[in-house]
Amino acid sequence: MLPVTAAAIAAPPPVDSRLQPCGNAYYLPTQYTCYDTDFLCPVLNGVPTLQCGPDCYNPSTYRCSNGRLVYQPPATFASTASASSTLASAPSSSAAATCTGVPTTQYLSDPPYNNYFYSDCHSESQVVVTSPQPDSNLTIIGSRLLVAWPAGNSGVVSFFAPSNGINGTLGIELVNSTIGHPLSGVYIPPNSSPLTGNARVGVSTLVNFNSSAILTVPILGSIRTIRDFTEGPSILVPSVQNAINFASTTGGGAVLSRLWFDNVTVTQMSFVPISSNSSVLIHNRTVELSAGIYNFTATFDYPQLTQLPANQVLNAQSQSLVQQYPDQTTSLSFLSYTEKLLAGSWRFLTYFGRDSLISLLLLQPVLSEGQGGAVEAVISAVLERLNRTDGGVCHEETIGDYATYLNLQMNVSSTAPGCTYQMVDTDYYLMPVMQNYFLDSGVGQSRRLAFLTTQSTLNFGNHGLSYAQLALINAEKIMNTSAPFAQPGGQTEANLIHLKPDQLVGEWRDSTYGIGGGRIPYDVNTALVPAALRSIAALSAAGFFPSHPDWTITATTYAQVWEDNTLAFFRVTVPATQAQQLLANYTSSSSGNNFPSHADTITSEIVYHGLSLQGNTNQPLIRVMNSDDCFRHFLLNTTSQTQLTSFLNSTANNILAPFPVGLSTPVGMLIANPAFGGDPVYAANWTNNAYHGTVVWSWPMAMMAAGLQRQLGRCSTTNATSSPSPPAFCTDSIVYGRVRAAYNHLWDLIEANTAELSTEVWSWVYNNNSDAGFVREELGSLPPPPGLSPTESDIRQLWSLTFLAVTRDTTLQ
Repeated sequence: MLPVTAAAIAAPPPVDSRLQPCGNAYYLPTQYTCYDTDFLCPVLNGVPTLQCGPDCYNPSTYRCSNGRLVYQPPATFASTASASSTLASAPSSSAAATCTGVPTTQYLSDPPYNNYFYSDCHSESQVVVTSPQPDSNLTIIGSRLLVAWPAGNSGVVSFFAPSNGINGTLGIELVNSTIGHPLSGVYIPPNSSPLTGNARVGVSTLVNFNSSAILTVPILGSIRTIRDFTEGPSILVPSVQNAINFASTTGGGAVLSRLWFDNVTVTQMSFVPISSNSSVLIHNRTVELSAGIYNFTATFDYPQLTQLPANQVLNAQSQSLVQQYPDQTTSLSFLSYTEKLLAGSWRFLTYFGRDSLISLLLLQPVLSEGQGGAVEAVISAVLERLNRTDGGVCHEETIGDYATYLNLQMNVSSTAPGCTYQMVDTDYYLMPVMQNYFLDSGVGQSRRLAFLTTQSTLNFGNHGLSYAQLALINAEKIMNTSAPFAQPGGQTEANLIHLKPDQLVGEWRDSTYGIGGGRIPYDVNTALVPAALRSIAALSAAGFFPSHPDWTITATTYAQVWEDNTLAFFRVTVPATQAQQLLANYTSSSSGNNFPSHADTITSEIVYHGLSLQGNTNQPLIRVMNSDDCFRHFLLNTTSQTQLTSFLNSTANNILAPFPVGLSTPVGMLIANPAFGGDPVYAANWTNNAYHGTVVWSWPMAMMAAGLQRQLGRCSTTNATSSPSPPAFCTDSIVYGRVRAAYNHLWDLIEANTAELSTEVWSWVYNNNSDAGFVREELGSLPPPPGLSPTESDIRQLWSLTFLAVTRDTTLQ
């Protein structure tokens, strides 16, 4: 690890006479100490830190032995560990009692994963216990104990193996306490020991091992580092793993600790025997635990976020949802903070732009508005992280320990966060969100001036810019990139929006084969671009972009061209006879599933719109039926009547038809159906064990339901969202009837799978002995596609909570 230095490259002589030289750098003696003439260590809270090889350290927490740091727990932590037997029934320190409210706890079971949540006034934690089930695939499921923290996207994980060497024999579980929930909060007030000056927070619990275990792989620090191990080819970073210190604790336990790359933050986890027959043995860099009960504690000292309680996430009109849906609103609160909303737990406990914006589009009717509310938390988080150079919206932030690690890979000693901007779809959600809030909400209208004049404060490179300036930069990007296609004669494939040249992904289906290697995504071009243009026109008319008064007309003109001329590029029509043959080929190639083809139900041509253009293996159009029609139905009120009627008709037919003819299964609406691809590559790449294969995601069902409701609502002249005159499909009894039937069929599927709706993604297996045939299956429990790692679904995903706002219109039944 590298020290936090004042400079890492040669610097010119200082203008400030107080600065002194240290090698090629200059420093203030009040902030740094120079060792060996060229090595800087920071002064923290007025106390100089010391040098130990390549590291700086605080002697109250570490000592130096042979050039390496050795952890020595401070007295506050040692005393907490020695009293750990009380942690299951009481707070871990008296300071924790200063929380006046009752801690919020939640337990969610999805075998082989058991999820526990704990929040109090000090911190928020999620604990995931993985214990193999009798039917688990032991090649991908093993015993594991994981803690995830929203602050810094941080966490710890311990992987265990049975001492007897027989996979599947080791079971671990948390032990309920006298207060009815296994988790207790840990809070150690800041004092002179921590380098950070922050309180040490986390959770403690009792964990039972049914047999002797070996802690084979511990990872401490960042959830991203843990994901690199669990989702990639078992990547372990030597500089992370080698920095873990193993030490004994009072009570015969073991404590593992690691100093972050910032050289100040420390993550710790400990196992202390509780039952008389349990014991811990530290051997080199492994820990052996006999069968029995242990107190497990995990803590860190990183700045915390400000959580929004359930009643503060929701607006005044939606407070009843807390009592009606306590499970979902508690989960929504765990993912909601005044600084930002987080994408999902445990794998995505951080900012993701697309996830936040789609969630806001669907959830806005129930979310809190105004300063400190959930709506402005989303919009401000997006603007703070905007790429001021080209107007791109940040896809995923890189923060905490992982940010420092990536900076060091570029020879920069910095804790500054970063952002990725590889997605093209995310850029187009900001304008519709701003229109919905600042034009269509009374609170948003009243907050317009105060919000837009706010100056950027976070360290993402936008200091000195106001939110209004940042929004303008995004709008300019959209106008510039959409202009070529909108020009006379410009309606060519070359002028559509492409993925970035150096990227394999660029929209929500961001897995290896999500859009088949395509370069021109369906959802972006047919829905997101024209929707953003419509919003720019509306915002411009309201005076949002005074430097571009022409946008009111220009953006409207562009939007019309995009709406009317993009669908044709993606349309696929399969004659009935050919469709029946393709179904026979597909079902025969789907070995092990044995589901019926339903080919006898096909009486007319199959029409759908492909996922993308310019795909792998020289596929000009990726011929995969999909659920992305939902974007256009939800975001646009198109006016080309023939096209609208045809599009709604094909969407309705595909929702109503059973898979593999359409997208309908008893476990939900599938996001992809490759049956009509006509090439073996489709059946191979879109499978029930692929992240974006023939699987079910919650939020596309929510957006499709909301979109069909919006389109049906246009048929009512009394509906506030209806067109000046109802569209032509409203008077076509056959098409209108199909759309209405599809809406109700979709809602029947949604209601039949209520228990799954809040999770990220789920899959299925086909069981001939089941009346339904298709049986829900955890995606992470299925063997992954060749060359890929298994994908573990988040138990709670932000955009999977949108059914709090998206509800069935019973008048359409």
